[in-house]
Amino acid sequence: MTNNEFEQRKICEQWGAPYLRTDIDQKIGISDNLMKGIYPINGLRHPPLGDTSGWYIWAGDEMGYEDDFFKPVHAEHLEDCFCGLEKYLGLAPGWRFLIAPEYEDVWFDPSLLNV
Repeated sequence: MTNNEFEQRKICEQWGAPYLRTDIDQKIGISDNLMKGIYPINGLRHPPLGDTSGWYIWAGDEMGYEDDFFKPVHAEHLEDCFCGLEKYLGLAPGWRFLIAPEYEDVWFDPSLLNV
């Protein structure tokens, strides 16, 4: 078991979430502002489809709805964008996270399963 997988399983256990691996070659949608030090950082996971993981991650209070708000990045490069987020990538579809300095919340949102 890799260190990332160990951390992912630990997060899932902590929050009572099922584990579903995100392969390193699957794509994640990330916002441009993720690397600008803006908080909170939000993540949500829809069911995977094709070569996408179902993950969308952005910074700030509101998710943008513009066509180019999310850029596709392979999961293996997420650490280059924002170290520490990869530990959430084991959360199964329907799960969300929100983090800020000294704050972390993870919860299930069934509406994410109806895409």
